[in-house]
Amino acid sequence: MHLFSPDNNPGSSFVNLLTAVGVHAPAPESKIDVPHATTCVALRYADGVLMAGDRRATAGNLISHRGMEKVVQADNYSGVAIAGAAGPAMEMIRLFQLQLEHYEKMEGKQLSLEGKANQLSMMVRGNLPAAMQGLAVVPIFGGFDLLDGTGRLWDYDVTGGRYEEREFVATGSGSLHAGTVVKVGWRTDMGRDAAVALACRSLWEAADADSATGGPDALRGIYPIVATITSAGWQSVDDAELAGVFQSIASEVQAR
Repeated sequence: MHLFSPDNNPGSSFVNLLTAVGVHAPAPESKIDVPHATTCVALRYADGVLMAGDRRATAGNLISHRGMEKVVQADNYSGVAIAGAAGPAMEMIRLFQLQLEHYEKMEGKQLSLEGKANQLSMMVRGNLPAAMQGLAVVPIFGGFDLLDGTGRLWDYDVTGGRYEEREFVATGSGSLHAGTVVKVGWRTDMGRDAAVALACRSLWEAADADSATGGPDALRGIYPIVATITSAGWQSVDDAELAGVFQSIASEVQAR
């Protein structure tokens, strides 16, 4: 039995106790670089909601994936954009899609948009223990509310808190730059084409300032995922249109 003087008391710390008795604590395991999704934006416009996300996933200082899809259709009238640990995020989205489909099969109708936002909130809250270990998932949820006839957006924190946004929202490592661009260019009565151009511009500027955000890759034909959700449902913007939008941005930047 070891006895300690008041000035050498290790207290309640087991590591300090080992040190005091001459036993070295085991070295912590080296950190694992988990692939992370980065920048996503979403905004309301005249006809509904637009969601967009770059395609790059990073693991530490390396690019782990160049073609990750961070904007995913949840059902006919809603979608999720993810940022954070890629593995838990994709698992969460697949389970969320399954739950929405199961509800529709059992009840014969779709869950309300508010109910979908609440369901995703509980799933983010359930991931909190993993988030405390560095595997956080911070999604954006958006959709078209058939009851109100308007697009709606929510963002979340790691504790599952959900917050409805009236205009736009951005998440991920490049969110400061992307969100600033959207903030400057957003208008209440924006049409679909203007909303697509603004979202693409925001991701361009984020990629220019944030190393974890991937810009358009014309060489490989990889462009951000952009989708609209309106009364007509989920509609993806095809790469041919996005190529033209980014070419216009590039020409403008080059001229400047």
